[in-house]
Amino acid sequence: MSENSIQLRKKFVLKKRTSLKTDYKVDYENELNEAQLEAVKTQKGPVLVVAGAGTGKTKTLTYRCARLIEDGIEPSSILLLTFTKKAAKEMLNRATLVLDDRCEKVSGGTFHSFSNLILRKYSKLLGLKNNFTIMDQADAQDVIWHCANVLYPKKEKRFPKKSTILEIYSKSVNKEIPVKEIIEKEYYNFTDVEDKIIEIHKAYVKYKRENSILDYDDLLLYLKFLLEDNENIRKKLSNQYQYIMVDEYQDTNTLQADIIKLLASEHNNIMAVGDDAQSIYSFRGANYKNILEFPNIFSGCKIIKLEQNYRSSKNILNLTNAIISKAKKGYKKELFSNIEDNKKPAIIKALNSQMEAEFVCQKVLELLDEDIELNDICVLIRNARMSYNLEIELAKYNIPYQKFGGPKFLEAAHIKDIIAHLRVILNPDDTISLSRILLLLKGVGSKAVSSIIPLMQAKNYNQKLLPSKYSTSLTPLFNLLTKQDENNYSLSELVGAVIDYYKPILVEKYDDWQKREKDLEHFSYLATLYKKLDSFLSDLALEPPEASVEGMYKRNIKDDCLTISTIHSAKGLEWNSVFIIGAVDGRFPSAYSFNSDEEMEEELRLMYVATTRAKSDLFISYPVDMYDYSTQMILTKPSRFLDNLDENLLEIWDIEEDEQNYYGIIFLWKINIFQSAK
Repeated sequence: MSENSIQLRKKFVLKKRTSLKTDYKVDYENELNEAQLEAVKTQKGPVLVVAGAGTGKTKTLTYRCARLIEDGIEPSSILLLTFTKKAAKEMLNRATLVLDDRCEKVSGGTFHSFSNLILRKYSKLLGLKNNFTIMDQADAQDVIWHCANVLYPKKEKRFPKKSTILEIYSKSVNKEIPVKEIIEKEYYNFTDVEDKIIEIHKAYVKYKRENSILDYDDLLLYLKFLLEDNENIRKKLSNQYQYIMVDEYQDTNTLQADIIKLLASEHNNIMAVGDDAQSIYSFRGANYKNILEFPNIFSGCKIIKLEQNYRSSKNILNLTNAIISKAKKGYKKELFSNIEDNKKPAIIKALNSQMEAEFVCQKVLELLDEDIELNDICVLIRNARMSYNLEIELAKYNIPYQKFGGPKFLEAAHIKDIIAHLRVILNPDDTISLSRILLLLKGVGSKAVSSIIPLMQAKNYNQKLLPSKYSTSLTPLFNLLTKQDENNYSLSELVGAVIDYYKPILVEKYDDWQKREKDLEHFSYLATLYKKLDSFLSDLALEPPEASVEGMYKRNIKDDCLTISTIHSAKGLEWNSVFIIGAVDGRFPSAYSFNSDEEMEEELRLMYVATTRAKSDLFISYPVDMYDYSTQMILTKPSRFLDNLDENLLEIWDIEEDEQNYYGIIFLWKINIFQSAK
């Protein structure tokens, strides 16, 4: 071998590349911080990204999607699971802006929408009809009550409400715990009717099977059954989705965690992103332990912590870090920020709830004078009832506001009526919807319904088979159902025909029909976004619109308005200035959590979520004369979560009435929390 060839060999070794592809379209190194970049570049094997509040979780997922595609991964083999359709859409839209439209082909959606998609494809293997319908919670409660009335027409005085029974069943499914155990642990006041609740559950399950109806929990349950009982399909789906990402993993329930494990079984390329410190949805069945046990379930798991916060000032993060450090369990992390602000969080003691409300109004007006936009100010509350005094004061001060948690669009009776007609067109076996639309008609009662339903389920609209007294009422309905075939009409035309048929009923049934008619117009618009009836109804059940149009007209909300929100509803959002009101021990944390370490820990996490919503201003107030009706005690102390904090973290403000002040109250002093007032 010549000397030149040896030199060439040496040069080849020096130039050897660690990657086959380095010419990335996206400049990941400069766009991401070190921890984010590590998460984006890690592709194989299980990864847990512990993403603190405001640390760029969405950006990390977005860029990881782009990086996978740039590395030659087929977009359709990437599965992004989120808890809202909006979150999935936002991430994929942002990924498209970062890279290109290849990101639109990434498989993304909610757990329930993904389950619905798979079940439609493999419904026969599970003994389901392909045209099964999905019930919302209200419909599920109605079915439960129907089953209860059939089995037990006469019930005990302390028999649980239909909503409570559904809660019991839902927790049983999502936590994978028998109904009997759920009752004995969480609903022990109903142990004397435990056997009846269990029998109603059996009847409920049977009813759903016979009528081709699924509730929310069934979507997850049947998907798990499909993956567990059909090895070939499990392998096929796992190999189809080679790279799985799950957002907000701390909010998953036991059933969802099992589904993830089954979907990743062939490769274990699973990235879970979440924050154990923001796990606040146990009442929905979320299992806090899922994120803690993830590294044990997926061996060889890499843990990456995102700790650089891009939302809040250093002073606010100093407080939030101190609060969450009180947690007994969880991943230790220390959020930090480069945002400088000399303002410290303040705790405000008010004599009562009325004065607390007046303080908020005055401070809001002062913030407006400082050029803070009204829609960048939020008041957070532990529960919806805690803002009543404030809402009255805001009206006095002419401060416009919106409150998260108003009436839901699909819960309005007139919208449920329209949906019931569409469900019957799609699935004639849907007995609950059939009963609903028949009972809207004059002269048709429950006895008549039982004789009419079998004919309608058989699509036998021969009115000669019915007593003549029903002819006038049923003719328009029968004409609608015989003419409306979804294969012959566009979805918009189908919905339009149903609404035209329903309008005389609306006028007859409701005194405020003009306002409700606006909801029908909005419903018609929603239908224009879809081509198929089954997709439209599925999305309405899985991702319902938040608010009633009629409700928005009633409140006359403007774009620029203050926000009042429960803390649970505010998760994931942020404002420049945040007020946390009613932070009195016994309300926050709730007195109901005092005897449970798990519940107290979740209350602590709830306070952490609340404080991390603020960018610049954070005000935590508590009245010292609050009567609690549940405990029959006067609550006077600030939240225990503010105890034993470093003396430099908070300022304390005392307020009292001052008739000379235009706003009604005035600051008497502003001092360090641990110094005595002078």
